Amino acid sequence: METVTGYVDHVIYRNKENGYAVVALVSEGEELVCVGTFRAVEAGETLKVSGSFVEHPLYGSQLKVESSEVMEPDDAVSMERYLGSGAIKGIGEAMAARIVKKFGQETFRIIEEEPERLAEIKGISQRKAQEIATQMIEKRDMRKAFVFLQKYGISNTLAVKIYHQYGMELYGIMEENPYRLAEDIDGVGFKIADEIAGRIGIHTDSDFRIRSGILYVLLMASADGHIYLPADNLLMRTAELLGLSPEAIEPQFANLAMDRKLVIKLKEEEKRVYASTYYYAELSCARMLHDLNVTVGDEALVTEEKKVRELLRILEQEQRLKLDELQQKAVLESVKSGLMVLSGGPGTGKTTTINTIIRYFEKEGMDILLAAPTGRAAKRMTEATGYEARTIHRLLEVNGSVEEEKRGQFERNEENPLEADVIIIDEMSMVDIFLFKALLCAISVGTRLIMVGDVDQLPSVGPGQVLRDLINSNRFPVVMLKKIFRQAGESDIVVNAHKINHGENIALDNKSRDFFFLERADVNVIYKHMIQLIREKLPPYVEAVPYDIQVLTPMRKGNLGVEVLNGILQRYLNPPSLEKKEYASGERIFREGDKVMQVKNNYQLPWEIVSKYGITIDKGTGVFNGDVGVIKEINEVAGQLTVEYDEHRRVDYAFAGLEEIELAYAITIHKSQGSEYPAVILPLLSGPKMLFNRNLLYTAVTRARKCVTILGSSRTVQEMIQNERQNKRYTSLCDRIKEINGTEA
Repeated sequence: METVTGYVDHVIYRNKENGYAVVALVSEGEELVCVGTFRAVEAGETLKVSGSFVEHPLYGSQLKVESSEVMEPDDAVSMERYLGSGAIKGIGEAMAARIVKKFGQETFRIIEEEPERLAEIKGISQRKAQEIATQMIEKRDMRKAFVFLQKYGISNTLAVKIYHQYGMELYGIMEENPYRLAEDIDGVGFKIADEIAGRIGIHTDSDFRIRSGILYVLLMASADGHIYLPADNLLMRTAELLGLSPEAIEPQFANLAMDRKLVIKLKEEEKRVYASTYYYAELSCARMLHDLNVTVGDEALVTEEKKVRELLRILEQEQRLKLDELQQKAVLESVKSGLMVLSGGPGTGKTTTINTIIRYFEKEGMDILLAAPTGRAAKRMTEATGYEARTIHRLLEVNGSVEEEKRGQFERNEENPLEADVIIIDEMSMVDIFLFKALLCAISVGTRLIMVGDVDQLPSVGPGQVLRDLINSNRFPVVMLKKIFRQAGESDIVVNAHKINHGENIALDNKSRDFFFLERADVNVIYKHMIQLIREKLPPYVEAVPYDIQVLTPMRKGNLGVEVLNGILQRYLNPPSLEKKEYASGERIFREGDKVMQVKNNYQLPWEIVSKYGITIDKGTGVFNGDVGVIKEINEVAGQLTVEYDEHRRVDYAFAGLEEIELAYAITIHKSQGSEYPAVILPLLSGPKMLFNRNLLYTAVTRARKCVTILGSSRTVQEMIQNERQNKRYTSLCDRIKEINGTEA
């Protein structure tokens, strides 16, 4: 570790949002390039930095800064240099020299305490003197705030966020209730706030700590898909987190409910505790669904049905197909009902049914909109129907601003609804409660909503299980397609998916053309075969490139988890090269050419589509959980890397914001929802029973279009098929729907 003190000659690059900067520091007459996260450093300031020297292949020797401290100028030369650097607007080098010549060592004190005396200098009016003093005080306050925050071990990046959020109010907040950071600042969770509170000396049984802990447990539960937790469960989890007794925690439930941060509901003998946002999201959805559920009257129904069946016969002749009874029923329900759910497994004719519905409404002269939760799912929908499908976010015109609960706002809403007669949403199993609420808000009563999805797939990554709750409520028309059509039945992927779903064992004898199994017990052998399959065997077999072959795994941890697999696959599929720049972020290495995934919704992240001549063709905001792209460029001077996603959307990530992406050579099965790949590789040896279940295997197998290859244990595969256990999700949209419809929940 090296420590260097010098003055900032100039700032080469700065990201104002996260504090990352490249700084030219002059120390003992020599200029040194420093890179890292700094606290609002300005040209002319005296800076003490500590870090390690590194040799950059392009930019030469640099000091990679781990900590920095702005030193107050303590001599006339330093003061003149700072004032003349441009840090204070209205003062140039000549003016700085005159000020320091006049006041000497007293210069800074006079500016801050007796600013009117600056008017003694030619060229400075009383007004300008006050402006100079205001700037000096603001910068002094910022420096003092950063020094104060540093006392509590707060990083430069977080200090920048805290100062921008609270300004000079941060002192009171930090000393009274640092848990506010977890509520107000993106990227600060309860654990970071609790660590800071411990350093400040907040008592472990503080009301602030208990309340924040309760809300944090509910937030963590929502990451597992829960809308609420039973009170006993919440008490137990919170007590374990805080190291306190349940008796000390329970009174805060009522206090938080009075503050409208919690909603407590009784269902039979069970007390359910909701974060308010989640409870009212379900309630709003139930109300809007009730309003949309308009049906054709009994008198008109007979005439309407006859008309539909006549038009159906014409459509069948035009498309040279024959719909089965359930498919015909789906078309009829879509015509006579304000909303409808269409579900079914692979090969059961969902796409054919959707196409027929589209063509029916098209003949009726109606405006139709198609959408799906992810870019890949929307692209598949477009290819299958021949009509443009968009992501739900783009359909709703996400605008990148932030609501109180930090969720994206949409241009399409109650005041500005979607202009369509029919809206069809595919892959509904992926839609969480908040996206569903935003969608319903943008649909006017009288517009038909048709929701399509496979209810047997894994539920959404986000909170809720919307599709399952809609079906279980028994309040809306639902058509479940069951027949496997002949052409689909020729695929063992489809046949085996249905066998898995029905709990039937599958043949693993490799007599199939699209479903293979390699019995392997050694993880190192699995790694070897996985790499061979991706690099050599599968691309020509499925007519794809290695990038399109996807490894899916149930787990994040372990030898066959996402984290280990991505490190190994990166090493062999995109090895280090002098021609490829790379950047180390913690223990992870990102390299140009890497396949990466966005792992959280970011409604504000800007993207643009650029022509080969560098001209911007289109731009917008919003990159979403599950989007997969390739690292195109790493720019160390700018402190950012560029990822290209579907539709050639390019996004710049600051080095300090790389927690939003991770390598995606291997991804969890959950993250694969809504996507389809030419070939899927499943490494399955062993794992927890709650995770290694039928539902998970079914979802993984149905992600493959042309080929599934399982590497591992046949016993594990058969045990997964027999394991019906699923992680229970605490959701209650079904109950809210029944309440709104006036029936017992």
